[in-house]
Amino acid sequence: MQTVFVVTILSLSLIFGAGCSKKPDKAIAGPPEVLVTPVTRKDEPITEEWVATLDGFVNASISALVSGHLISQNYKEGTAVKSGDLLFQIDPRPFEEALVQAKGTLAKDEAARIKAEEDEKRELDLFNRKVISQQERDAALQAAESSKGLSEADRAAVKSAELNLQYTNITAPVDGVAGFATAQVGDLVGPSTGSLTTVSQVDPIKAVVTAGEQTYIEFATRYSDLEKREEYEKSLEFELVLANGAVYSQKGKFYAVDRNVDVKTGTIRFEAIFPNPGNILRPGQFARVRATTETRKGALLIPQEAVTELQGNYQVAVVTSDNKASIRPVKVGDRFGPMWEIKDGLQAGEKVVVQGVQKVHDEAPVTAKPWIPPAGTPAIVGATGPKQL
Repeated sequence: MQTVFVVTILSLSLIFGAGCSKKPDKAIAGPPEVLVTPVTRKDEPITEEWVATLDGFVNASISALVSGHLISQNYKEGTAVKSGDLLFQIDPRPFEEALVQAKGTLAKDEAARIKAEEDEKRELDLFNRKVISQQERDAALQAAESSKGLSEADRAAVKSAELNLQYTNITAPVDGVAGFATAQVGDLVGPSTGSLTTVSQVDPIKAVVTAGEQTYIEFATRYSDLEKREEYEKSLEFELVLANGAVYSQKGKFYAVDRNVDVKTGTIRFEAIFPNPGNILRPGQFARVRATTETRKGALLIPQEAVTELQGNYQVAVVTSDNKASIRPVKVGDRFGPMWEIKDGLQAGEKVVVQGVQKVHDEAPVTAKPWIPPAGTPAIVGATGPKQL
């Protein structure tokens, strides 16, 4: 009986409780909240970047100019050498003997020349006194000229022998870093055996860059006046970003542009030079070269996050003075770090939606709050692309 009473009380409690409870009315949603920022106008430098290969300012291929056996290698491979430093030596003995022989021949023929000149003087005197015939006089003149020519040839042979002896000492033609040797002591070398080593002048060092043909045409058209072009080229300052991402401490200068466009790649080569104290940089390294090529005056800028792309067209959401959203098509320009230039479609001071653009509809009200850029936002060229819809 007691159990039935408890069950009845519980049943009544559930019935009354259900009757008294009401579902709360659903809250009316307000305008969506978005984060906005004003369109700013600013002078922005345009920075371009290219892949580069480092190369020696001079790469001197060292070869033997005379044939002979190497008797010494006089430098340490991979180290710095000075112009005139001895790199290799060829056995000089055959060339010393050739020089002695050339000098002996010259001495003999010089004596013959002196005698012939004395005979010439004597024969001329006799001819003037009508003692000898004209034929005898002419023979003396010819003998003297022949002796003179022979002596000149002998002097040239002596100089050639001296030069060949000098060539047995193979020296560095420039200051630079000497590479590994391709011949060993005892090898027979000569003009036909190819390079013995290479000395690269690396201070300064060249950064070799290839740019597109279209880029070159735009540059050449903009600076068609040669004086203005040279002045602009002198004003350029280059940065070198190494393979590990570090920025090289020394700034570079424009050096030269090639005479032709590569027909296979449609690119043209230009070079910048960088100081290289301590020979830190070496030929063959890959790096990136960047430079500020111009300054865009009064560019209209908004964060890249505010730009959306739809089927190849770009648009932004603008919050009007009455807190309504307006979806506008825009024409975009260059990117400057995290910012994007707007060529057409916006005015300076207008507020664009940076975050929450997916919540807005054209002409619909919104609740706008200021957007604060993240702390330490890196200014990297071409950092973030447009959002895709």
